[in-house]
Amino acid sequence: MTRPVVGVVGNFTLVHDQYPAQAAGEMVLAAIADVTGALPLLVPGMPSAVDVDDLLEICDGIFLPGGGPNVHPEEYGEAETEAHGAFDRCRDAVALPLVRKCVARGQPVLGVCRGFQEMNVAMGGTLYPEIRDLPGRDNHRMPPDGTLEEKFALRHSVTFSDGGVFHRLMGAREVMTNTLHGQGIKDAGERVVIDGYAPDGTPEAIYIKDAPGFALGVQWHPEWNAANDPVSRPLFAAFGAAVHAWAAGRSHLRQTA
Repeated sequence: MTRPVVGVVGNFTLVHDQYPAQAAGEMVLAAIADVTGALPLLVPGMPSAVDVDDLLEICDGIFLPGGGPNVHPEEYGEAETEAHGAFDRCRDAVALPLVRKCVARGQPVLGVCRGFQEMNVAMGGTLYPEIRDLPGRDNHRMPPDGTLEEKFALRHSVTFSDGGVFHRLMGAREVMTNTLHGQGIKDAGERVVIDGYAPDGTPEAIYIKDAPGFALGVQWHPEWNAANDPVSRPLFAAFGAAVHAWAAGRSHLRQTA
């Protein structure tokens, strides 16, 4: 049986600081393959190479991973400052319309870290350039030192809305997550519901209200140890169920056409 396909939007990178390339983390690809049971397909964050409508006909779901560069503030009506850091305008040009079209079609979409922020911006929301500079907020960035295990270690709790989407999904109102981000939601976009917060008030979990399909985002990185982590696995499993359902519906339409 052919596996459904999940498109993973790539990040621009330079190999040996010289050769332009598109990349996706192996732990992301493994989480999709192992937990959702889908085939991960690297999608270049290159608007010159990707037609969004064509892509949505090929893929059964879209995964928006984290990435070093940030969404450019012009995408939410603000001027660029030094605090905003580096950008990837080409990924913006692919990811933002992808979110809007997935939501409109009911096609499954899951955003993580930068992908979480892209979902908010795509729906008209705004971002803070640096969470740790806000009064009363913690430093949510990746620890500068230590092993990969130490960098992705669980660092703070996230509390979900009582009876909300994530509470039902996780079977718990409070979970422990890692944290490796600098930016975060300032104003929630239209239909973006903040369903989970860190102890300092930073939004950590969102869904799109009245979306006809799976449309969730998290600020942490659930791809780390996704097959075994009690928080990561149900998130990817739910995404996988939605992707399989979309693929089955598409197959049924083909058979009856």
